[in-house]
Amino acid sequence: LHEPMYYFLAMLAATDLGLTLTTMPTVLGVLWLDHREIGNVACFSQAYFIHSLSFVESGVLLAMAYDRFIAICNPLRYTSILTNTRVVKIGLVVLMRGFVSVVPPILPLYFFPYCHSHVLSHAFCLHQDVIKLACADTTFNRLYPVVLVVLIFVLDSLIILISYVLILKSVLSIASRDERTKALNTCVSHICCVLVFYITVIGLSLIHRFGKEVPHIVHLIMSYVYFLFPPLMNPIIYSVKT
Repeated sequence: LHEPMYYFLAMLAATDLGLTLTTMPTVLGVLWLDHREIGNVACFSQAYFIHSLSFVESGVLLAMAYDRFIAICNPLRYTSILTNTRVVKIGLVVLMRGFVSVVPPILPLYFFPYCHSHVLSHAFCLHQDVIKLACADTTFNRLYPVVLVVLIFVLDSLIILISYVLILKSVLSIASRDERTKALNTCVSHICCVLVFYITVIGLSLIHRFGKEVPHIVHLIMSYVYFLFPPLMNPIIYSVKT
């Protein structure tokens, strides 16, 4: 288990657990206890952890793609490239990117005046939901998240796609069919997790950006799917494969 992929897998599990623990208290409070109030500080803190952990998960999936790329395309140098020190550095960069990049849009939420309706659309606090209630200039808070999503989610998914194109090219050059199947089989779980995560991200983003005419229940369902489906499926995918 002391291999890079399992370190990254542990990070993925911790991220999923953190995301679930961040959203579950308010979700269960609404659904089970009909408790529909949350303080400003608790709400903004929840929004911070929800968005930062989402970016961390994207970074972990990217790191796992890099691990598979090195393992298949450069197997003889795998242990010398992905040393424990380098894995720790990659993990720290992923964490720093996720937790630091979300600070600029979340910090102003503590200082905005809120004179509109104080009713949120979801059972948890999302940044895009909170800024609709603010009575201030929220231009930065509307533009920065779009740039952030492009730089993290879109860029990460493109790099993962490119890495798998290179992996497929390398695998197809292997003469033995059994060896090709064995090499691709090591990527199945990661590919499934990537699809589960990014399909839900794309679905939620499209609904928020272009779904103004879509019934509100669809927004609610997509948000629950985004926050609950990947943490549910990732352990199943890797446990079944194991």
